[in-house]
Amino acid sequence: MNDELTVTSQHRNRTKEHLKAALIQLIKKKGFHAVSVKDIVDQAGYNRSTFYLHYQDKFVLAEELLIMKLEGLRKATGKPYWHGQKVLTNKLNVESFQIVDYIYEHRDFFELIQYDDTLPGLHTGFPQTMLKIYEEQFVFETINNSPVNMEYFKYYTAYGFFGLLNNWILSGFRESRDAFIHNVIELTKTHIHSFYYVGDKLD
Repeated sequence: MNDELTVTSQHRNRTKEHLKAALIQLIKKKGFHAVSVKDIVDQAGYNRSTFYLHYQDKFVLAEELLIMKLEGLRKATGKPYWHGQKVLTNKLNVESFQIVDYIYEHRDFFELIQYDDTLPGLHTGFPQTMLKIYEEQFVFETINNSPVNMEYFKYYTAYGFFGLLNNWILSGFRESRDAFIHNVIELTKTHIHSFYYVGDKLD
């Protein structure tokens, strides 16, 4: 019985993944608002009844897709660290930035940021997620312990990193992962001496 439930769950998840992938491709082709449920099922190779088994409409599908990818972004950030770990920025390396690997691995999704008529909530949700990551997962120490308004500092740093990621995406990932991370590390060392990874409120 458990095996049957597992197979059913896997089938359901696979179907939902196909529908999400279809929506991503269609947004790139014609924009979110022009996409119909018929377009999605045709692209994915299903029928409308299958779609409605899983989603009420395309907006529910879009919301689930956005939440899933941004949650993945949040989780990927903390993968290289353990709770309470102190990290000196001069010890950072490419493995310290698994968030970059996550974005590249899911680049079909994150490329949607470059479209005007794109997934609802992406243009605001992506940078806001970056800010939440900085607010909830890290405690920063500035160079020479220079006193700063830490709320401003995290806002400035999070949105600066988002800007770099956004530019990397818009360039078609022209720079290699290693080169991109190297440049981010060099910038980071100019204003952050070290940080503590403290996890976040959702973990």
